[in-house]
Amino acid sequence: MENNLKNNNEVRKLTNTIVTEKSQKNFLQTNLGKIINTGIDIGLRAIFPKLIEDQIINIKNTMLTSGLKEGINIAINSAIDLGKSALGIVTGKFENLSQVQTAIKKGGIIDNVSDVINNVVNNATKNKLMKKGTATLIKKGKNAILNTIESNIEDKFLGQVNSIEKTTKYISNWKNCYSAKDMEGMEREYKKIKTEIEDIIPLESTIKEAKQIENIHKLIKSKGINYNLSEEEKQLAKILV
Repeated sequence: MENNLKNNNEVRKLTNTIVTEKSQKNFLQTNLGKIINTGIDIGLRAIFPKLIEDQIINIKNTMLTSGLKEGINIAINSAIDLGKSALGIVTGKFENLSQVQTAIKKGGIIDNVSDVINNVVNNATKNKLMKKGTATLIKKGKNAILNTIESNIEDKFLGQVNSIEKTTKYISNWKNCYSAKDMEGMEREYKKIKTEIEDIIPLESTIKEAKQIENIHKLIKSKGINYNLSEEEKQLAKILV
């Protein structure tokens, strides 16, 4: 009786996974931030092909000292917010991947980053942290940075499409194994879902279904691989089949 109550409470507590605007924004900030930083690193090497790695690092560090990190964060946040506004997203949350991709473009992320680079280089020159010649070369070769960033953002979204497609397939496979009471198959597909879900942008439909599977999977295992669920647990199971 006590175990049943515990399991039922677990079901109530864990099944409703809510994707928040904050979780989506944090995901985009982190991933876009990494992409932009990588693009700047690659672009600087293209602009200064004759410089050794330590010299490139010094230029990057100078840019960081002159407000690069803060500028990137502002650029990303502005792009996300402006993109949502342009698409008329009133809930604050993205509902699908296409919406995210369109919003980032409409938010002008590349133009924002371009302005950030200009401002950072100007600040560094003004404060005599960077030579005028270096600043001029960065501005002239800025497209090498921006093209890399744009290309990497596109690649990231293609990767997201693939991950969501894989997750959808693994979820379907898990449901089939669940219906057949095949724990070995369930475990195999569950591990695949867990791996993919870590790198997917939080979207309500995908995350909620994956979390429901995670919860019922753990529940069955915690009961000694017992498929004899309570009525409340069966209601959850119906959502999954």
